Formats: sequence, structure tokens, C-alpha cells
Amino acid sequence: MVSVTDTPRTNATEPSGTAMRAQTAAKKLGIYLPAAPEDFQANAVTHAELRELQENPPEWLATLRREGPHPRPVVAQKLGISVTALKKNDMDRPLTTAEIKELLSAMPEWLEAARKAHAEERSEKSSEA
Repeated sequence: MVSVTDTPRTNATEPSGTAMRAQTAAKKLGIYLPAAPEDFQANAVTHAELRELQENPPEWLATLRREGPHPRPVVAQKLGISVTALKKNDMDRPLTTAEIKELLSAMPEWLEAARKAHAEERSEKSSEA
């Protein structure tokens, strides 16, 4: 019987039993995949490579994490709101760190309301636990 690990990988873009798609790795790293370098986007990432990226991020990863564009979950977290609130207010797109800071400075009504609602939701969950 031949297992997945017994057969050589002929295509580096395909995940194997020990590798994951670039999309999965990007999600685990908290980055927006289309903004990552082409060679990262085009190849599968092993768990060892993912650990190395997390522990010793290359310059492109550090810059991407620092400046963006950031994926929705990171944008929501940085704004202190839910992803649902982003969608409801037509902000369901990647934002850079500068755009996030600008929104926090301007604090539009929708953002203030969403932050308040999110904080209340979190306090309710913590009081239930």
C-alpha cells in the first residue's frame, strides 16, 4: 500500500500530508495572500517552514504584518470590531495600517457604534465563562 508520504511530490504547489496550501499558511500567519511574494503564493508550505516563518519572519513578512494590506480578521481586530461589522459598513476589504489608523482617528459613527457593540459582546461572553 502506498501512502501520500511514500510518493514523491512532483508539484510544489500541491499540499501533501506534511504541507499546506499557501492560502492556509497565509491565514495562519495573519497576512493577505495576494500581497505576499509570488514564490510564497505559488508553493505549498511545510509545517517546519511555517514555524520558521513565525519564529524568524523574513523582511517581506515583517513589512506586510507591519504595513499591510491586512486581511479582514486582522482589520477587524485592529479596529476593535467584528468582521460582520466590517461587512455591514462596506469595509469588507483589505486595509493598510495607515488606512486603519486614519479610520481610528476619524472615528466615524458606524465605527464607534461597532466598537461599543463588540466590547459589550466580549464582556457578556467573559461574564458567562
